[in-house]
Amino acid sequence: MDDLRLDAYLFFDGNAKEAMEYYKGIFGGKLDVMTYDESPGETQKGMESKVMHALLSEGDIRLMASDSPYPDMIHTGKIYLSLSGSNEQKLTDYYKQLSEGGNIKQPLKKEFWGDTFGMLTDKYDVDWMINISALK
Repeated sequence: MDDLRLDAYLFFDGNAKEAMEYYKGIFGGKLDVMTYDESPGETQKGMESKVMHALLSEGDIRLMASDSPYPDMIHTGKIYLSLSGSNEQKLTDYYKQLSEGGNIKQPLKKEFWGDTFGMLTDKYDVDWMINISALK
């Protein structure tokens, strides 16, 4: 089988580094950040020291992000990042940490299909769904 992966890539309006450090604090791993002025070529005015590419890897999740020089790339479509698994303690902790300073849309609770499920928007306006499988 080919090595195929779908990665979430988030676009921010100038606070990508702060957001990615926040996610690293929750999920662990290694954060690599490259700014626009570290890349070859001319840096677009206003993008100096902004994140061209960030990669959070080697932790519980893999996540990429950048500060977008194009306003239409920020919040163009709503996507939820969905964390699923059977480790109730870990996923409950993630839900609590991600909801700090954010907005709980649906409290984490046992649902009719048997799993525990909740939804939130974190303080960086990223939407999350947490699903804790009843099957262990």
